[in-house]
Amino acid sequence: MTNAQHDLYEVMGLSRDASQEDVKRAFRRLAMEFHPDRNKDEGAEDKFKAVAAAYEVLSDPEKRSAYDRFGMAGVGSGNGQQGFNGFDGYGGFGDIFDAFFRGTASRRAGPQRGADLRTTLTVEFAQAVFGAERELEFERVERCVDCKGTGSMPNSRATQCPECHGQGEVRRVQQSLFGQFVNVATCERCSGEGEIITDPCGSCRGRGARRATVKRTVRVPGGIDDGAQIRISNEGDAGSRGGPSGNLYVLVRVQPHTVFAREDDALIYELPLNVAQAALGSTVEVPTIDGDPVMLKIDAGTQHGHVSVVRGRGVPHLRDDGRGDLLVHVNVVTPTKLSDEQRELLARLAESLGTPVIPADTGGSILGRIRDAFG
Repeated sequence: MTNAQHDLYEVMGLSRDASQEDVKRAFRRLAMEFHPDRNKDEGAEDKFKAVAAAYEVLSDPEKRSAYDRFGMAGVGSGNGQQGFNGFDGYGGFGDIFDAFFRGTASRRAGPQRGADLRTTLTVEFAQAVFGAERELEFERVERCVDCKGTGSMPNSRATQCPECHGQGEVRRVQQSLFGQFVNVATCERCSGEGEIITDPCGSCRGRGARRATVKRTVRVPGGIDDGAQIRISNEGDAGSRGGPSGNLYVLVRVQPHTVFAREDDALIYELPLNVAQAALGSTVEVPTIDGDPVMLKIDAGTQHGHVSVVRGRGVPHLRDDGRGDLLVHVNVVTPTKLSDEQRELLARLAESLGTPVIPADTGGSILGRIRDAFG
């Protein structure tokens, strides 16, 4: 067996039970890493030669079997040096290298879909709840009307690029010690189009498209929420070479309401109640987003934060005929300005509840006597 530093499996970073596919993948990776045309580091060429020599043996089942049994002596080199220092000729590797080291460039493409566009539409709260039609103005790339997207003046046609002969790419073949290498690059003369416009359209300057401001009516579906997107097919940028247009995505922003808040398909209304209404109970009028108020019964002893539900007066469901609810949050409001009579009545109430109060300014009323009674 060869020395450890010359072991073919170690050269390729493989275990001895590696499959033939593992060998091929390892060679592709290492050859790409150390090929002299790609790696100018010192020692890269020697590593590349070692990898190529190892692959020649391990990729051939018969040679690999002989190597596994007898080392390099089994493949015609008793000292184990041929594969690393004296390796001449790659015997069929030219085709492999041609595939591995081919430059990357796109051939002349066929029809290309246009780019998608995004814009924002701000709607009122009620429009988001019930739906509406809104006019939207935006910019996009449109196919030139004058040249019908060809980029050439009427009665004029593009000619085949003489540099790439209509391929949109140029190939340069190089011969080296390591085989044949093909570099493929986008044709600079026609920018990969394969054609040259000799008489460009004056409206689009030969591009076949131009930017335009367009207006479209957008249907805002009822029940849509803030941050949702509406997709409008084929309203994006025009495609090239006869390709379809992209889509337009409209981001919906909903303005806040002065009365209602929203939580999913529910509307929330903060109902202010005074202490007497909450304690004694009452029937109050509650507004709705529809415009017609509903009468809501408040039970005696209703506490602050209580939630009453008015069914079917919320936001319409976006994908069916149902509708959310109106959630009425009770907000018991403490009065900040009281008349003398109101103060006296509240003081009596407090006394009857066992929690008398001493107002700061009694004005000689019964409240003063209450204060005096408590010292």
